[in-house]
Amino acid sequence: MSAYASNLEIIPILPDAPPMPAGDQSSAIEPAEKRSEMPMPRDWQSFVLTAILALFVLVILHFSGEVVLPILFAFLLNLLLQPAMNVLIKVRVPKTVAALFIVLLLVGAVTGIGFSLSGPAAEWIAKAPQSIARLEERMSAIMLPVAIFQKASQDVEKFAGGQGADDTSVSLRGPGLGSVLFSGARMMVAEFATMVLLLFFLLRSGDLFLRRIVEILPTLSDKKQAVDISREITRNISGYLVTITLMNVAVGIATGFATYMFGLSNPVLWGVLAFVLNYILILGPLSGVAILFLAGLLTFDTLWLAFMPAATYLAIHATEGAVTPLLLARRFELNPVLVIISLVFWFWMWGIAGALLAVPLLASFKIICDRIRPLMALGHFVGGENHSS
Repeated sequence: MSAYASNLEIIPILPDAPPMPAGDQSSAIEPAEKRSEMPMPRDWQSFVLTAILALFVLVILHFSGEVVLPILFAFLLNLLLQPAMNVLIKVRVPKTVAALFIVLLLVGAVTGIGFSLSGPAAEWIAKAPQSIARLEERMSAIMLPVAIFQKASQDVEKFAGGQGADDTSVSLRGPGLGSVLFSGARMMVAEFATMVLLLFFLLRSGDLFLRRIVEILPTLSDKKQAVDISREITRNISGYLVTITLMNVAVGIATGFATYMFGLSNPVLWGVLAFVLNYILILGPLSGVAILFLAGLLTFDTLWLAFMPAATYLAIHATEGAVTPLLLARRFELNPVLVIISLVFWFWMWGIAGALLAVPLLASFKIICDRIRPLMALGHFVGGENHSS
């Protein structure tokens, strides 16, 4: 009896498993951990509440863009400038002095570029009426079907309105262009000052946020997970931003030189425009091609010569598009369809500023999902073709 009892003691007690059909025994070959590697949500009540909370947060972000955008750009610039901050700290420069030096350098660069572009931009704005008339003349053949359609629509509206329709026109007078531009410039200056101030304290504080988050988390595993997510976001997003910034500088210099060689006025303006637009994947370069083509139409008389600056910029961008993925070394893979959707969504949400933030936000979201078990399936969905979980 004691021998039988001792045998019972070494038998592992397993939880009851549901009976399997006779024909489904092959499914037992798949390991349990493989099936639960990317678990799908099963508590649909919590899932619906999370979706409602996400929609509520997006609505708040939509109406609070003037406050949220400077904060997001400050954190993004902190990731971009963190390598320079680390270099200054390694050579024993005090944190306050290093942060102040980097911020003043950034403000000086932005101010210098703004002053250098103010003259060319004012020149293009001043001759806008003549430019529009010239564009209409040059593109008359392309716009002819549109003009015919507009005339037909007007004829239909006149016929539907009848001969006795009241032709009284009502004009709505709104604020003048000057007041709109002044209020917009004042808002931009206020947001830029907020971003610069916050950026200084972010560079100065270092990993203060991470230390405070680690201190308040309850368990050791949560602390390790928070550190892992923070370091991964910092490493990947910072490397991504530094790489594309250097490549965009090269694209801007090459575009400015190309426009100068082709005879376009204000090559610095086109170089800076190419530099900024290249941060917006796909949509930015396409906009650059269209803008340079219109500028060529305004400058040159022959159509093929007018298209040359845009074609050269497209070739420069194609070269950059082949080199940049190699430099990034597949730091992260994103679903290209979701990248386009993200660009369109954030552009609708916050305009050009949202389009600039679209890819870093999507990449950060993927990194977070990849390291939180209930969200791994979503992170896998956001990943690209070569994504491996």
